[in-house]
Amino acid sequence: MPRITKEDKVRNRQNIVEAAGRMFRSQGIDAVGIAELMKEAGLTHGGFYNHFASKNDLAVEVCGTSFAASHGALAQEIEDGHDEAGSPLERVVARYLSAAHRDAEDGGCPSSALVTDAGRQSEAVQRAYAEGLEGYFAGFTAEFLREAEAKGQTPDPDQARRRAIRLLGELVGTMVLARAVRHVQPSLSDEILRAGRDHALD
Repeated sequence: MPRITKEDKVRNRQNIVEAAGRMFRSQGIDAVGIAELMKEAGLTHGGFYNHFASKNDLAVEVCGTSFAASHGALAQEIEDGHDEAGSPLERVVARYLSAAHRDAEDGGCPSSALVTDAGRQSEAVQRAYAEGLEGYFAGFTAEFLREAEAKGQTPDPDQARRRAIRLLGELVGTMVLARAVRHVQPSLSDEILRAGRDHALD
């Protein structure tokens, strides 16, 4: 049997994390078994413990990497500045509260996909989720402060952070509600998304 190279091991671990990210966000952490997870990753069941001591350890890493990807997308929107689609935060709201995000098979952003799961998991998972939220709060706060300066206003860091927390809360809450009824009342789900898009930045 050929030996597993370091590159293979890194690739296999990445496959596990990516498969778990999709499955945890779409099905919930507790609903995913290791056997089906490893099958999704294209690996054998027993190989899991060559990479992670437990599913909890994997959940912590998935939470961190999933939020990191979302933070990267937020940073790119902010870096791109204003364009014909609006301000960076207007584009963030439009993308987050879109039908495409609502219907994403992998559950989309972990802030809404894992919001219920996080509180039911270990403290380590909850810390990883909290760090993910803080990343959003920091990005939103910085952009609110920049917008205030651009308007010639005196930036208020405390007020900007409160607005950042409120904004993410509205994005997550709106998405959770829209997903909860999308199959039985799709028109209501769409209405919830529209209301969220129209008023998230009020």
